Amino acid sequence: MNILVSWLREYVEVPDSPEDLARTMSVRGFSVEGIESSGDGDAIVDFEVTANRPDCMSVVGMAREVATAYNLPLRLPASPAADSGTKEGKDGGVSDGVPGSVIDIRIDDTDRCPRYVGAVVDVHVAPSPAWLQARLQAAGVRPLSNVVDVTNYVLLELGQPMHAFDLTALAGGQIRVRTARPGETLRTLDGQTRAMTTDMLVIADGERATAVAGVMGGGDSEVTPATTTIVLESACFDALSVRRTSKALGLKTEASMRFERGADPNLPLVAMQRAVALLESIGAGTLRGAIIDRYPAPVQSRSLRLRRTRLAEVLGAAVPDGDVRRILRSLDFTAGADDDGWDVGVPTRRVDVTREVDLIEEVARHYGFDRIPVTFPPPAAAPRPLDPRIMRARQLRGVLTGAGFSEAVTFGFVAAAAAAPFAAEDDIVPIANPLSETFAVLRPSALPGLIDGVAHNRRRERRDVRLFEIGARFGRARGESQAVACAWTGLAAPAHVSGTGRDVDFFDMKAVVERVCETMGVTADVTSHTVGWLAPGRSAAAHVGDTRVATFGQLAREIAHTNGLSDDPVYVADIDLDAILRVGAERHIRVEPLPRYPAITRDLSVLLDDTLAAADVRQTIRHAAPATLIHIIEFDRYQGKGIPDAKVSLSLRLTFRSSERTLTDADAQTAMDQVMAALTAAHGAVQR
Repeated sequence: MNILVSWLREYVEVPDSPEDLARTMSVRGFSVEGIESSGDGDAIVDFEVTANRPDCMSVVGMAREVATAYNLPLRLPASPAADSGTKEGKDGGVSDGVPGSVIDIRIDDTDRCPRYVGAVVDVHVAPSPAWLQARLQAAGVRPLSNVVDVTNYVLLELGQPMHAFDLTALAGGQIRVRTARPGETLRTLDGQTRAMTTDMLVIADGERATAVAGVMGGGDSEVTPATTTIVLESACFDALSVRRTSKALGLKTEASMRFERGADPNLPLVAMQRAVALLESIGAGTLRGAIIDRYPAPVQSRSLRLRRTRLAEVLGAAVPDGDVRRILRSLDFTAGADDDGWDVGVPTRRVDVTREVDLIEEVARHYGFDRIPVTFPPPAAAPRPLDPRIMRARQLRGVLTGAGFSEAVTFGFVAAAAAAPFAAEDDIVPIANPLSETFAVLRPSALPGLIDGVAHNRRRERRDVRLFEIGARFGRARGESQAVACAWTGLAAPAHVSGTGRDVDFFDMKAVVERVCETMGVTADVTSHTVGWLAPGRSAAAHVGDTRVATFGQLAREIAHTNGLSDDPVYVADIDLDAILRVGAERHIRVEPLPRYPAITRDLSVLLDDTLAAADVRQTIRHAAPATLIHIIEFDRYQGKGIPDAKVSLSLRLTFRSSERTLTDADAQTAMDQVMAALTAAHGAVQR
């Protein structure tokens, strides 16, 4: 909202410079977009008005806020035409006529148009005075003629949209507020012919629609240099009706922006009187007869209760009664005090004030947030526990960022071609009305977005990339589920004086998957697994019992090449968090005291087939060993001289401990004999 400072000072004597004014109002909820010179020594302040404050989309509305901020009197614009009298029609559907009037006003739909004020004015169309044109131009409005300029001036000054019709273009000397007829069209002021629907409110004459109510006037009844008599309109239209019509027609105007935020039903008559007074004062027109006011069901201001105790409780400090009364009355609220608080009458222009807390906000804004001490009120109740998904995500973020990964946030919509490798065609969920082919389906995995992120980094000469994302994925069969996706390419360990760097490999990603599982409280077994989006022979799955909780490995080269990635391997993982939670819920956390007895360590080297998975070896050992086995680790793997073809020498370190006594060498040897016998029977192992 661009406002000339000199225009603002007509209603309140602002003592500060424009810069100081901007700072004062910015702490009262009005951001200032900028301050510029008008070219004649004046300044223009661009206030940003939030959507819930339509009352401030005017010079007088902002002047009221400024007057309250500086504790100054507000001077409202004079309207001499208020003495000219009005004629009222209390019924909404049928006009009782106005004796001597040449216009008949009827409201067929009082729900969408609760009030309509009209006046007939004999005019002389000409350019506006220079001062009026300058104020309109400063606000970004192009001057057209004295009649149209006055309607725009009142819009900016009071916030009430107005419109002028050429009386000779109104068939039957009638204005009728009704819904559009089936198939009805209207040529609006922008020259476009628009098809109306039966749920749109229009202003019509005795034969056809002449304006879109609350949005834009019609071209057939616009004011021209040849116009000698006009009908001025000042009305109140339902916000929802105007919003729907404006959106359906693709028309956003100064009038619709105000009506769709909530109009003041008690402002149309004041605005009409002001417009007539301006027309007469600049010699542009003379009122014929009386102003006609159709207001069948007058709207009363709402009443709210403001309690002293609640005000102090919310703000954390008591506000003096004198300040509360001053602020409310300066903002045009009525405030009757008693021992407990105030009964506050809310002006009809304040559509945003509907609760006690809204009144508290008004007091706090103008009392000054800087005057409220920084204190923390005592908690009335224990805070609600966080959603388990939030805690889970926080834990995983800590683990993965600690492993050198950076978190990515990608779109939940992806292209159909990008989703195809990660789900069966009949399991992919399409978007009914996609924004583009790039966002055609819901992602079956977060990996397409991460792969695109890796490619984006590679195109910017970042070779070493580690990305992860925690989010939702979608499928027709499983619906929505939570997962972690990881992508890693480049170096696993950077170059150092002690040696060259090492590229990431399959086992690095395997360690990431196992670490995620450990964080979630489960231990996963890794087995080979073949899937289309991973390279053959370099893919695996992690299972907890019979439940697959993750799939990982090297990204298939055709997918990498499709995304513009080079031959450097990209390792990825898709971890099903919901599956981990399901299996984790079936397991009980077991707490054991610190060990009291020492452990015994034994090493074992065996010859095995080189195609045998180490996980199978560990599983055999666990099943064969006694309960005192607490740890297994492979510490050497050798193929070469002295080892038969297709064989491998695998060295393992086994650790035993009892919670009841100190183990003896005989206990350890018995356990090792059982392990060796099991390995021989299951895998044909030979001890070295």
